[in-house]
Amino acid sequence: MGPRFRRDDKWGYTVAMTDASPMMAQYLAIKAQAAGCLLFFRMGDFYELFFDDAAKAAATLDIALTARGTHDGAPIPMCGVPVHAAETYLQRLIRAGHRVAIAEQIEAPAEAKKRGAKSVVARAIVRVVTSGTLTEDALLDARASNWLAAIAPLADGIGLAWCDVSTGAFRTQASTAADLDGDLARIAPAEIVAPDGWSGAIGATTIPRPPADFDSRAASRRLCDRFGVATLDGFGAFTRAEVAAAGALIAYLDAIGPTPLLTPPVPCPPAAVMAIDAAARISLEISRSAGGTRAGSLLDALDRTVTGGGARLLADDLGGPLTDATAIGDRLDLVGWFLAAAAVRETTRAALKAGPDVERALARLAVGRGGPRDLGAIRDGLAVAVALKAALLAALLATPPLLTATLTRVGAHGSVIEALRAALVAAPPGDAAGGGFIAPGFDAALDELRAAAHDGRRLVAALETRLRGETGVTGLKIRHNNVLGYHIEVAARAADPLLADPGFTHRQTLAGVVRFGSVELHGLATRIAHAGDHALVAEAAHFEDLRAAVLGHAGAIAATAGALARLDVASALAERATDGGWVRPTVDSSCAFAVIGGRHPVVEVAQRAARRPFVANDCDLSDHAQSPGRVWLVTGPNMAGKSTFLRQNALLAVLAQAGSFVPAATAHFGVVDRLFSRVGASDNLAQGRSTFMVEMVETAAILSTATARSLVILDEVGRGTSTYDGLAIAWAVLEAVHDTVRARCLFATHYHELTLLKTRLDAVALVTVKVREWQGELVFLHTVVPGAADRSYGLAVAKLAGLPAPVIARAKTVLARLEAGKARTGGLAADLSDLPLFAAAPAPEPIDALRVALAAIEPDQMSPRDALDELYALKRLA
Repeated sequence: MGPRFRRDDKWGYTVAMTDASPMMAQYLAIKAQAAGCLLFFRMGDFYELFFDDAAKAAATLDIALTARGTHDGAPIPMCGVPVHAAETYLQRLIRAGHRVAIAEQIEAPAEAKKRGAKSVVARAIVRVVTSGTLTEDALLDARASNWLAAIAPLADGIGLAWCDVSTGAFRTQASTAADLDGDLARIAPAEIVAPDGWSGAIGATTIPRPPADFDSRAASRRLCDRFGVATLDGFGAFTRAEVAAAGALIAYLDAIGPTPLLTPPVPCPPAAVMAIDAAARISLEISRSAGGTRAGSLLDALDRTVTGGGARLLADDLGGPLTDATAIGDRLDLVGWFLAAAAVRETTRAALKAGPDVERALARLAVGRGGPRDLGAIRDGLAVAVALKAALLAALLATPPLLTATLTRVGAHGSVIEALRAALVAAPPGDAAGGGFIAPGFDAALDELRAAAHDGRRLVAALETRLRGETGVTGLKIRHNNVLGYHIEVAARAADPLLADPGFTHRQTLAGVVRFGSVELHGLATRIAHAGDHALVAEAAHFEDLRAAVLGHAGAIAATAGALARLDVASALAERATDGGWVRPTVDSSCAFAVIGGRHPVVEVAQRAARRPFVANDCDLSDHAQSPGRVWLVTGPNMAGKSTFLRQNALLAVLAQAGSFVPAATAHFGVVDRLFSRVGASDNLAQGRSTFMVEMVETAAILSTATARSLVILDEVGRGTSTYDGLAIAWAVLEAVHDTVRARCLFATHYHELTLLKTRLDAVALVTVKVREWQGELVFLHTVVPGAADRSYGLAVAKLAGLPAPVIARAKTVLARLEAGKARTGGLAADLSDLPLFAAAPAPEPIDALRVALAAIEPDQMSPRDALDELYALKRLA
């Protein structure tokens, strides 16, 4: 027995299937091609899901799970989503980590009927939607790249390749086992393609692929075929592993749907960017805050871009700061140019803000998911680029090299712009299916078809008037519905003249009305329908012609989009420098690291919002005789600002090498090749690692890979174990950084014993974060000064945190005994065996309510009336 269609108020027309249903046989065959994916099975106006797919989708989307028919004697779970709202549901499924294969109807139902009564409409998978291959605006973050990466672990090295299907960017890099996690953290791919059975990547969905996809010879041929070249040498120097990764990426894209428009692969030498490992990126909150959001990150505090392309490029620049001092200087020159030319900067930003996202519009057109609106975006974006280029060249200012190079990438695009202007209406619709996007006057034949379809109403009205006169039925009307099409309708009491007239054909009788057809009306309706259909066909043909014309200039258009993004980034950084009073850093090939009046770029934003000043501090880790020392041992209590000071200086180096001005009075950096930041730690129970184990793994990586050109930030090394073990580890690590690695380093600690190393490590400088005790309270001054903290102030901080007074008193007793033992033995040992029990600990001193009330008064914040009220309150206390 075949499928039986039923009407459901929620799902529309759906099919009830049995074990013998041809529809189910077709579904199961297609499902076998969609391994690992949910299958959206097109049935009329709905995408239906069955079996486990339906259960997973219903749970994720919070929609009803129903059952339709049986399979192997059991009900078939089923749910569905309407086609017109599919993007909304896809977005939720993709964000939940699912991959979705879309099976469309590839023939009309009428064609299926010609093959036999039991034939089902042919269907096929037309696309696989995954988190790494999205192009739709509704599914993407306009201000973030969406990378798809591939890893090729070969015997002679590891290759990385990554692309953004939504923009066409395509890059490769050689990596190593030690650097792989850091490289992946920089790229932050949404998906990773890897050989089947490989499980080295963490933090992204891994797509297993056959080992044959990673064969370097086959990959080379695949890439040459893809880009129409005989050899890849013209694109740069690639390792065998890079070629394997890039070829595997192309193979995966070919397998899941239309191959996107990609620029030729660009090799990125590993040494070209500052190496920042995954732990450092997390602790420094470069692109994501500790909570995993963009808000509160360095990127969020820096970003003043006005376009999606500019925002994506800024994130890339910040994620991979340069190590070439000349290239860094070129970026800084361009930012400085925009900073000095305020009027030009304002004009540039206004023009860019008005332009659309050309990169993503071009990518959608390339994979066949674009519409007339994307053609309009290409037209308008290119027009902005051409006009902006002319305005910048006419600014009569000395042009920095990077601006010249950027403007050179902006082509004339006259033929494309004029063709799109002539063909398209001012505001084209998003979907080509409904027509209406070709401008009047562009195609005379199309205009005639539109006129015929439009004039149909006038012709129908004229026929209606004539038939009223001929029949004498004044209430006669010509109406239209989706079932009968055009028809004549009269009241039942006036139907006799038409029933008796052979020129009218009875179509339908309802309560109170009778409906008729006629040869003349049928002919008119046919002409109207054909005119409309032909107009849509003509517009569709024009769309394909325009799309082909645009894609014929895809390379030049992509280059122009990249140039607009670079102008946006530079002008946005100039705007940020203006807002924050930031200065241009000096970046060269020395080993300098000298900051005067440095400020934390993220914390300062929060302080400003709270109307509190940020306390600036100096830092000089330069490797020369005039510097205090290239290793600073930082002491001071918790909450005093040690971690902020450490992170601040690391972020200033990141900003400078990304090509940004920095929040400081002056700054001079010798290029940092690797940045390590072990500030804060958390456990990783999934890999069997405690907090202390994570800390030691990260510290080991620093000692094994840091160089003399690196910047190392270490905070509280050894704190996760016993006092003796922790002190010993911290002591040995500090010596290794100083003597063996010889890196520039900020080393914060509570182990005051480490200050003894100052006498034998000549490059160590002792600094501390100033605090002051006033009336028993600890006041944080957040100022870094030479010297060492005299003690840790741990009990004072515990008191501020609200630790109960009896516990604080007990801790004071224990501390006094420990300090006495240390003074007596010269070590840390103390005999606590005869220490009174906790219950016998002395009670805390009585609270002086009057002193507490006085300490809480803020005289400068009080009105005269408030002061008088407070005075009366104090008298009552006294």
